[in-house]
Amino acid sequence: MAKTLIKNAWIINEGRSFKGSVMIDGKYIAGVYDEDALSGDSSRMVYGQERPAADVNVLDASGKWLLPGAIDDQVHFREPGLTHKGDIMSESRAAVAGGVTTYMDMPNTNPQTVTLDALEWKFRRASEVSAANYSFFFGGTNDNAPLTAKLDRKRVPGIKLFLGSSTGNMLVDREEALRRFFGETDMLIAVHAEKEDIIRRNKAFYTARYGENLDISFHPKIRSEEACYASSSEAVNLAEKLGTRLHLFHLSTAKELSLLDRGPLSGRRITGEACVHHLWFSDEDYRRYGNLIKWNPAVKTAEDRDALRRAVADDTIAVVATDHAPHLLAEKEGTCLTAASGGPLVQHSLPAMLDMAARGLFTPEKVVEKMSHHPADLYRIDRRGYIREGYYADIVLIDPDKPLTVSKENILYKCKWSPFEGYTFRHSVWKTYVNGLLIFSDGQVSAEATGMEIAYHSK
Repeated sequence: MAKTLIKNAWIINEGRSFKGSVMIDGKYIAGVYDEDALSGDSSRMVYGQERPAADVNVLDASGKWLLPGAIDDQVHFREPGLTHKGDIMSESRAAVAGGVTTYMDMPNTNPQTVTLDALEWKFRRASEVSAANYSFFFGGTNDNAPLTAKLDRKRVPGIKLFLGSSTGNMLVDREEALRRFFGETDMLIAVHAEKEDIIRRNKAFYTARYGENLDISFHPKIRSEEACYASSSEAVNLAEKLGTRLHLFHLSTAKELSLLDRGPLSGRRITGEACVHHLWFSDEDYRRYGNLIKWNPAVKTAEDRDALRRAVADDTIAVVATDHAPHLLAEKEGTCLTAASGGPLVQHSLPAMLDMAARGLFTPEKVVEKMSHHPADLYRIDRRGYIREGYYADIVLIDPDKPLTVSKENILYKCKWSPFEGYTFRHSVWKTYVNGLLIFSDGQVSAEATGMEIAYHSK
């Protein structure tokens, strides 16, 4: 495989930005060169000669930003069993088009990923078709806690527990089961935290008063701040009592931020994630977008949104992800009670975050930290998430001067819609490399399955 020198890029990595070059050799980054540390022509300095060797491809990235590929720790790619909405091939191609080079898929498929056989099936399928690097959470139920002892810690990122409404038998609500997951495994526990009995109580209250035909404005009232905080705080209390590494997925309220550990990420036991939709939208947007922005947990107030944005900027929030969960448009129709919850986001998460950075909400360096560095560190991923010599060459090149208007023509999700449709982002993804291979370039995705199973350090 020929080497590739990406030169004259503006590299954003590890809290700093500088003009430099990156050498790719096979799957790996062979060198990172800071122009300020070099004299003369960077390609000559890299090779110690006037011109690059014949087996080196040179890409002039002048004016472009070079970032480590984003790592999305929460996606629903819908395979197996729900592939009319999306599948591993279609959604991983959308991911790389958006600069996401690694993803961790959730277990609520059909069949659910709650057995070792179902987990292994997903790994095999991804090896055949995934454009991005992949991993899969194991789903907990009230009955399968003993299986966690058999999970390979170098392959599986953690245990996903639904503490609120879920499909099938994935609602974990028995005290004995929770204590086994929290107390008897050394793995990270990641939770969807909404208190089921509070949701039911709120639903009964509003339907008794207004009937069953509730519009979308009732969604955050039913799936309320109280429902979120009650569940999150119970999970945190149990984790603190039993010494569990706990990660709270898709936080949606300002109140929940008080539950999180602060300080260096390596020392935190209780961490939290914010999703792009909770950082972008508020309940004021329901009037315009309706069910298109119906998620669980619900998009809440502008005050909640602004608190989450500040929590990203001040490092209270550890990770930014998507909870990418495509549905057909027909499935998004109906009332607050009947329309499907979830939406497609993975193709537009990095442009959206960079757009918010351009508005001064946080810096591009902070975006890279939350979407690349911190997911790699939190999950102890082997040699990804950074632009470093010896790391896998998962690289994204951003054109900061080429806007992207989201349209049906450039949406790659299988469901063919986006809540961002019609919006123009200030930046666009120019090229994406996965394991050293150029998989996305100038709007086109390669048909190759270039993704690899990612590995974890167990300690």
